[in-house]
Amino acid sequence: MDKTAENGPWADESGDTSGRKKGQLHAEAAGKLRSMILSGELPPGERLREMQLCEQLGVSRTPVREALRTLAAEGLVDLLPNRSVVVSELHAPDLEHLFVVFGAIEGIAAELACQKITEAEIGEIGRLLAEMIDYHARKERAPYMQINQKIHQRTVEIAANPVLYTVWQSLVPRVERARALANLDTGRWTGALFEHTKMFTALASRDGQLLAQLTREHFLNSLPFLQSRLENDG
Repeated sequence: MDKTAENGPWADESGDTSGRKKGQLHAEAAGKLRSMILSGELPPGERLREMQLCEQLGVSRTPVREALRTLAAEGLVDLLPNRSVVVSELHAPDLEHLFVVFGAIEGIAAELACQKITEAEIGEIGRLLAEMIDYHARKERAPYMQINQKIHQRTVEIAANPVLYTVWQSLVPRVERARALANLDTGRWTGALFEHTKMFTALASRDGQLLAQLTREHFLNSLPFLQSRLENDG
């Protein structure tokens, strides 16, 4: 009998690599699969086959299984009782709840960051914004989204609240996936960039109250585009 079947559908198999090596392989596999899901290369509802993923990622079954558990905890995949795995579907009501909470979290981070940010950090975020504007002008969505995420991350880091950062980090994968989908709409993409310029002005002025408001609105403004896209895809 298959040993994994005895221990449940998502039990570990024995591996032949060191703990450190397996940890690295797991992290790399999770990172690659996460990027494929966030970019839409692996769309919602896509069934993920274990052996195919092993071949595609060049790793054994153990790192793949551990990676899938990580992605399940992030809400990106669903582990089904029959041992199959599918990319999680996006549902408009869930996204609305998610964006309200995430916008509030980043709003708190915005107020804290405005109290603590240095001139050097303002310059750093200004340079990131300039890069993002260039990527938008060249219609390069993937690097744009990477810089976009970096700006949001740096703001939360500057807030210097470890509890806030942990909660924020746990929600990021689901939020980034949804925001990438919203930005497939050219109008929303341009609108989001304009919102970022206003947010940077508030940050540079250290106006925490205004930045918190703009941040919450920034997330909520994506919802109509997401709802429309999900309805069309459905």
